Amino acid sequence: MDRPVYSEAGSAKGLSLLPAPPAHLPLVEGQHPSHGLASLFSSWRRGGFQRGVHPAPHKGTLDQPIKRMPFPRKLVLPLAQHIGKPSLPLVAVGEEVARGQLIARCDGPVSAPIHAPADGVIEAITPRPNTRGAWTDAIVLRVYEASTQEVRCSLPQDVDSMDQAQLITAIQQIGMVGLGGAAFPSHAKLNVPADKQVHTLIVNGCECEPYLTCDYKLMREWPVELLAGIRIALRASGATRAIIGVEDNKLDAMAAIRPHLPADGSITLQAVATKYPQGAEKMLIKSLLGLDVPNGGLPSQLGLVVHNVGTLALLGRLLPLGQGLIERVVTLAGPGIKKPGDYWIPFGTTLRSILDWAGDPECKEREVILGGPMMGQAASTLDIPVSKGTSGILVFDKRMLEPITKQSWACIHCSECVNACPMGLNPSQLGMLSAKLEFDEMAEHYHLGDCFECGCCSYVCPSHIPLVQQFRAAKAFLRERKPT
Repeated sequence: MDRPVYSEAGSAKGLSLLPAPPAHLPLVEGQHPSHGLASLFSSWRRGGFQRGVHPAPHKGTLDQPIKRMPFPRKLVLPLAQHIGKPSLPLVAVGEEVARGQLIARCDGPVSAPIHAPADGVIEAITPRPNTRGAWTDAIVLRVYEASTQEVRCSLPQDVDSMDQAQLITAIQQIGMVGLGGAAFPSHAKLNVPADKQVHTLIVNGCECEPYLTCDYKLMREWPVELLAGIRIALRASGATRAIIGVEDNKLDAMAAIRPHLPADGSITLQAVATKYPQGAEKMLIKSLLGLDVPNGGLPSQLGLVVHNVGTLALLGRLLPLGQGLIERVVTLAGPGIKKPGDYWIPFGTTLRSILDWAGDPECKEREVILGGPMMGQAASTLDIPVSKGTSGILVFDKRMLEPITKQSWACIHCSECVNACPMGLNPSQLGMLSAKLEFDEMAEHYHLGDCFECGCCSYVCPSHIPLVQQFRAAKAFLRERKPT
């Protein structure tokens, strides 16, 4: 793939032109490429969103390259690894499958297929716990010993010759979903409704959650694939320009991307302030463009579509090869991990297998978090498998967490949660209404639906009130009561 040099950044209609960095930066011998960028990117940055928090980063895995975890003996593949309708199995118990083979087809326009992450034999199709602890149908694959990690089923295709509709179909066929956590099928997100027009693709490279470094590693190690995925997403969505937003504490990732930016200015790179939750799409849009997504609205109403860097890097790699999405980079971190780092882990690998291989045997009472510590979910069982939306696995000693999780006190009306909420809500009032089961009042008058559960309110609360958990419970109640 050609590697065009950087040219001046373009700008969206009505927005002032951003200053472009110089084409070449002199480096002192032995200096890291990012060091010469610090002063440059500090000025090449727009104002951010209001409020938010600054948790300790705990990103101790930054300096390690991406490694690969060995195959476990069994893989458990839930048929629902994404938002939308679950996949439908195409295999039977006892059937042999090859790595990369299609084993479950999509069921409708908002669905994604599943491919075999390893050579093996189908052992069962039965309910198993998913990442949220609920039991859903899953394909259990017994992996052949000494199975090769070479992808054995692929169909290379000429992406450049595809039109927009063909690209959308091809993206769905490889099973691509958002890898930032939401796991919304990528083809459905890029298939812009006929009554809307998208002009800008926002590429989310912030990764503001503590501990997580998987997106950072892909930006640093796979910049060519990332740019290829961005070009595919531009064509599929009809957007004419892309902005890669990266927090200004990831300057070496920006330095890795910069040489591959196109000369026509259609893809630009922009630093944003390091602050949580900068990676939330509404916050990133505000920081990059100064625009507010309407309450209850979507970025497409502003002519925008947002994708995670990890999603686009894998898209740029897999689509030309015609390979299915069968693995992802996952951050393993926390005091209970003996081999911290970022690893390629095949989907279906259970937490038990991961901790048997990478866990600290001295950590007897473990609290396992799927995702980051701010928005992640506590694992209810070690039989939960890694799925397409699993970005991190954090392991803590439960005894260390007890002092801050066992006891909470009454609200002291300090307004710390109000000052921290990036959406400008009143978490204190919402919490008191939730305690009284006033869920309708929360939704109708206090905008519960605008809360995206970032956890800022719980993080700053001196009374240790589990506010975000209360909001999740209220939303779940309202969803269940809503008529279908």
